[in-house]
Amino acid sequence: METKGVPLIDMQDPHGLAEKLVKACEEWGCFRLVNHGIPSTVLSEMKVVCRSLLDLPFKIKQGDSPPGPGQRYTPLNMASPYFEGLNIYDMASPGAVDDFCTQVHASPHQREIILKHSQALFELAKDLGGKMTEGLGLGGLEAFKDWPCQFQMNKYNYSPESVGSTGAVMHSDPGFITILQDDELVNGLEVVNKFTGDLVSVDPIPGTLVINIGDVGMVWSNGRFNNVKHRVQCYKATVRISIALFVLGPRGKGVEAASELVDSEHPRLYNPFDFEAYRKLRHSTNSPTGEALELFRAALPIDS
Repeated sequence: METKGVPLIDMQDPHGLAEKLVKACEEWGCFRLVNHGIPSTVLSEMKVVCRSLLDLPFKIKQGDSPPGPGQRYTPLNMASPYFEGLNIYDMASPGAVDDFCTQVHASPHQREIILKHSQALFELAKDLGGKMTEGLGLGGLEAFKDWPCQFQMNKYNYSPESVGSTGAVMHSDPGFITILQDDELVNGLEVVNKFTGDLVSVDPIPGTLVINIGDVGMVWSNGRFNNVKHRVQCYKATVRISIALFVLGPRGKGVEAASELVDSEHPRLYNPFDFEAYRKLRHSTNSPTGEALELFRAALPIDS
């Protein structure tokens, strides 16, 4: 296991912040964010809410949620015997959080915390997106503010027998960017160093957040950003909690590289594609680390 950690970026440091974010996205596709502006009380209260909701009876968690991207509950299964999750798909759409809270019988206090926490992550995602576009020389465009987001609460149920096992298999995230509140007490997240192929443990730091670039992020940046491969391992026999916001893909139009990042020296690497169709293709072709992107690889121009 390599000892050098992923980059640590201070969101309140104004000196070259946009450039530091882009460099971390290019070299790692992953970094830890400090001084992000979300109060520690909101983070700690959300962790309590997450644990309490995922401790609910199966019938309440499952409800009448249909299978697919919008399903509310992901139960323990053969592929992930230790992991379960609750999801709010397109959490920024009107009523999405309230509908979810009603379905799982959340208390008024739980509802307040979920709203406060998910909205804070959503605003942070827009801020990060603006800084990244600025760092790429695109003028800090609010390129991602209308993209659908998925808010997810995760619980890993580890026992003494599961120590050393994999809680979440190696994968890349399908969307653009993931903001992760990992468990400050229980380690387990490991990312792949793209230069060496080594697994690097992303050790928790209380009050911070982990940022991951996904497949859409790599396509949108025309290959500059790294869609980081990562997994979750069981280090000890206890419950591990994490909460994530996934910024997915553009609504109503194809995923493609920003035109400003395409020129004669940097030809377009991928043809445009629909995000939801791509997510289904990842599943149907068993492509957890983005292998299905090769199906959209653009033909390189022939030198004259």
